[in-house]
Amino acid sequence: MLKVLFVASEAVPFAKTGGLADVAGSLPKELRRQGADVRLIMPKYGSIKSKYKEQMQHLATGAIQVAWRKKFIGVDYLEHEGVPVYFVDNEEYFNRKDLYGYEDDAERFSFFCRAVLDMLPAMDFFPDVIHLNDWHTGMVSVFLKLDHRGDARYESIRTVYTIHNLKYQGLFAKEVMTDVLGLDWKYFKNGDLEFFDAVNFMKGGMIYSDYLTTVSRTYAQEIQYEYFGERLDGLLRANSAKLQGIINGIDYEVYNPATDPKIFVQYDKNTAEKKVDNKVRLQKVLGLPVRRDVPMLAIVSRLVPPKGLDLIVRIADELLQYEDIQLVVLGTGDKVYEDWFRGLAWRLPKKVAIDICFDNTLAHQIYASADLFLMPSRYEPCGIGQLIALRYGCIPIVRETGGLKDTVQPFDKYTQTGTGFTFTNYNAHEMLYTIKRALGDFENMSLWQTIVKNAMTADYGWAESAKQYHELYLRLKK
Repeated sequence: MLKVLFVASEAVPFAKTGGLADVAGSLPKELRRQGADVRLIMPKYGSIKSKYKEQMQHLATGAIQVAWRKKFIGVDYLEHEGVPVYFVDNEEYFNRKDLYGYEDDAERFSFFCRAVLDMLPAMDFFPDVIHLNDWHTGMVSVFLKLDHRGDARYESIRTVYTIHNLKYQGLFAKEVMTDVLGLDWKYFKNGDLEFFDAVNFMKGGMIYSDYLTTVSRTYAQEIQYEYFGERLDGLLRANSAKLQGIINGIDYEVYNPATDPKIFVQYDKNTAEKKVDNKVRLQKVLGLPVRRDVPMLAIVSRLVPPKGLDLIVRIADELLQYEDIQLVVLGTGDKVYEDWFRGLAWRLPKKVAIDICFDNTLAHQIYASADLFLMPSRYEPCGIGQLIALRYGCIPIVRETGGLKDTVQPFDKYTQTGTGFTFTNYNAHEMLYTIKRALGDFENMSLWQTIVKNAMTADYGWAESAKQYHELYLRLKK
């Protein structure tokens, strides 16, 4: 049986800051369904809920070197939803309020990367493939090749490195080469880890891994161009032969309007008319006028510039003044956007409801209630929001970039095909025109139900994507 160790800095339900946690929490589960022995390893954060900590079994205690430092390590274990999960324990590094954003992040995640490899004997698990994710795990492939040469148990291991977001690369002062990584300067001087006179964990992961993936086909192409490439486009072009885009999925057991306990009224593609009952209930909760006929436009997002919020700011007043719609926004982010949306709701209380927070239950209720989902990202490696929206028959309006382009097909009223509405250029009025086109189709209820059924029929569960990963692992094992 194929053996895979999936390495991530976060995974649901244990710790989450973004979409990586959703992937790490659901992809291993689907891969095991497809016959691979996939196990997950992550840090044991202090913020992990006690109900999970109480289930953990202690496997091993020891010490590992972080350059000149000798640090305690523990390994704990539990099985969650059929997936064996290992937790790397060191309270000095991981018993903190947040997962990231500390001055010693280079040291913390160097420790984690070394621990992943050094603890394999204690775990009694030497995988065929180690699957790494984002900058926090990039040094695993470097340490594997440099620190474990001559050990047959390690030399047979192959590595896959997935880039979830190229913008976040793990950049640190060059002094970490010796002070934290404990590596010879030649690996900096030859360019393997050097990046504009700094150390780049992601670059190291890309160079030393056997294969690279990213989270959509279009993003795999985009990042080879300067605009999207975050100054690594040249390296990606040079390694294009070992780069593949595999779209993310979502967990269809968690996101299922037919069984979702968080929503007001459950429904499926054959009873999609019940969706409007959710809208009425949500309108009451949010204090909006209760109207079954009004189109509800939703934004569930981090409120940050890459999500295209400047486009929304540009046209929101024009849209809300001249169109009979309701706008619902859920999310947190930059204060300038939080304050702007609060001001919009204050000016238009009968049309706009804003919740500056992240409430998972409310998010599910919005997907189940809203008619349209707006996601005009400047760039989007994959995107989870539009996949959830499709599942709940909340029709996406997206810009054609990254995973948005790969997952939302423009609706064609003549062929009755497509799952949403798309626009090409990063332009506020092109987006406004697309929203108005969608609102025009909403007025034709028969036509709209066709779009909703198309959206809910689209399959973006993990089965197909996991199959592609499984095939990749098998190719590397040969």
